[in-house]
Amino acid sequence: MKADMNSDTKVLRLVRKPAESSSTEATHELHELHELRELPDNRLLLEMYRTMYLSRRLDDKEIQLKGQNRIFFQISGAGHEAILTAAGVVLKPSYDWFYPYYRDRALCLQLGMTPVEQLLSAVAAEADPNSHGRQMPSHWGHSKLNIVSQSSPTGTQLLQAVGCAEASIRYQLIPELQKRISGFKSDEVTYVSLGDGTSSEGEFWEALNTASNLKLPVVFLLEDNGYAISVPVEVQTAGGDVSRLVENFPSLYMQRCNGTDPIESLETMRRAVDYCRRRQGPAFVHAKVIRPYSHSLSDDEKLYRPDEERASEAERDPVKRFGALLIDEGVIDQDGLQKIKDEVDREVNEAADIALASAQPPKETATQYVFSPDVDPTSKEFDTEDRVQLSGNAGTMVDLINRCLDTEMARDPRIVVFGEDVADCSREQYLESVKGKGGVFKVTANLQRKYGSVRVFNSPLAEANIVGRAIGMATRGLKPVVEIQFFDYIWPAMHQIRNELALLRWRSGNEWKAPLVIRVPIGGYLKGGAVYHSQSGVATFTQIPGLRVIYPSNALDANGLLRTAIRSDDPVLFLEHKHLYRQAYNKSQYPTDDFTIPFGKAKKVREGKDVSIITYGALVQRSLVAAKQMEQEGVSVEIIDLRSLVPFDWNAIAETVKKTSRVIVAHEDSLSFGYGAEIAARISDELFEYLDAPVKRVCALDTFVAYAPQLEDAILPQAADVAKAIAELKAY
Repeated sequence: MKADMNSDTKVLRLVRKPAESSSTEATHELHELHELRELPDNRLLLEMYRTMYLSRRLDDKEIQLKGQNRIFFQISGAGHEAILTAAGVVLKPSYDWFYPYYRDRALCLQLGMTPVEQLLSAVAAEADPNSHGRQMPSHWGHSKLNIVSQSSPTGTQLLQAVGCAEASIRYQLIPELQKRISGFKSDEVTYVSLGDGTSSEGEFWEALNTASNLKLPVVFLLEDNGYAISVPVEVQTAGGDVSRLVENFPSLYMQRCNGTDPIESLETMRRAVDYCRRRQGPAFVHAKVIRPYSHSLSDDEKLYRPDEERASEAERDPVKRFGALLIDEGVIDQDGLQKIKDEVDREVNEAADIALASAQPPKETATQYVFSPDVDPTSKEFDTEDRVQLSGNAGTMVDLINRCLDTEMARDPRIVVFGEDVADCSREQYLESVKGKGGVFKVTANLQRKYGSVRVFNSPLAEANIVGRAIGMATRGLKPVVEIQFFDYIWPAMHQIRNELALLRWRSGNEWKAPLVIRVPIGGYLKGGAVYHSQSGVATFTQIPGLRVIYPSNALDANGLLRTAIRSDDPVLFLEHKHLYRQAYNKSQYPTDDFTIPFGKAKKVREGKDVSIITYGALVQRSLVAAKQMEQEGVSVEIIDLRSLVPFDWNAIAETVKKTSRVIVAHEDSLSFGYGAEIAARISDELFEYLDAPVKRVCALDTFVAYAPQLEDAILPQAADVAKAIAELKAY
């Protein structure tokens, strides 16, 4: 659906060529054209002016404080105030949901964030509701207003906003959720904003694609000031006009407006928000704004913008022109307007004094909220191994993971499962006539048939889309258990995992969280997996604070650890070794539906007294083979299966090192900079006096996994490599 662009010709357009008007002529033009229609209520106009002026003066105050070295960074929303204030008028705080970007100061003010709260962010105060001193200023977040914590990477908020809106729709379609989650409104709207530069990001297009495809109630606000720092829009975007490129998305309600005119902006935002409230699909508002200040105080726009261009923008300043219009229309006189300005100036100065006197976060709080303070997956509460009851025929790792997903979905209606190919059949009319896919490894087989397409569904072939949407859903209280089809293809989601998922709780000071599970098939030993189906780079993820990383080696552990992951309150990367999916040696009978294994608890899979092997994943079985071989030569080998990589069981490691005094760390990652390097380093650092030999590592070669079987065997560690290391260490 397209807007009636003819009606927009009656609306003032403030974008003019520099030579065509002076500031006096521009004000006269405002007065003349706005007479063509009824102005909003005077009180609303004055409220909007006050918010716009307040936003500008807060920017100016922060710039002053930065010049005095009393704050550390500043990035302004100057020039964007009109469209953002209009958005704040139309949308509902604590009702709708908001994913702003760093220019959205005026929006947050209009929604109810106070000048003190914004300046608390600038001075990095502990009481700052945006991040409690953990993020730069203008990284907005306010849990009471439904403003979800914003980060620095541009565009990552877009997919999360889509997931937030998607949660609202799915909530209405899952009756059982009414008893488990509150806070959803039948006509709520999710707002997300971006700059023109951000529209170059792939996640922008992924977000539009899914929002349009699912007809989600998302208002996309593009605040186009013509520059991404120093790069002009025509260099960023083919044709220099993003909205022309996206206007053919189905169900997307396209609106363009002069974002420096608050009245036109108000009308435009009302149309867009109403469209979404009526559940007709997403809306896209392309607002042309200006940027009268540099990108930030770390940037100097004089280096790349000529004086005449900057002067022409100054003539279109929304705050100055709106004030002049209000006087010309008789809404207020000059004295009344000055009184508003004086009140705002006084409020800003008082707010600055309060913020500057506020306490900084104590040093000891630095590690608070890396993980959940409410649910401890390492606790005894999750340790049921000693009383596990098994029954039925033995199943493979695939079987027991599938059983866990099934029973947990039955227990908790908040769980949604999605990813590439995870559904049985997206075209439901064929479900009865086809066997069904259920994932490329059949791990999610029959879950869609049992729980329906609202809870089990396929995603686009886009990994960032999967994780970003899952974050938005988890923020709203759903429990996504998503699948990345192969570990080798997880990298497009890295922004979402590293900078969003793992950081959300910490960066917001526990105001926001996104507990979810990412299941990922991983590893080699496939005979034909080659470079792009055999990677095993876990160290990239284990060094990310805030992310739990779990790696079972057998069917029973996979079942219990996955159940703990689902019931955890943290984001969990659950790694499933493809080679182990259907091995006979790691089968198990089925445990009961309450079986859980705590994180950070290793498992001693073999007793020994001469050499210890610390390992996980596919190397557990290879180590067992090697240990049995070396037993014939009189060497007793103890094997510890870590199972949980973050956190790992240091006590179990210390115990076995003290027992044998000789240690091997074995894993499938490359030798250099791999996960085992950290284990070896800590053993050397903290247990050196117990060692009778250097810590030895058995790992893959520092290369990639090849297609040819003989090359793969040479690259990945084999049982023979482990046996050789045992012999060398015993002889040391």
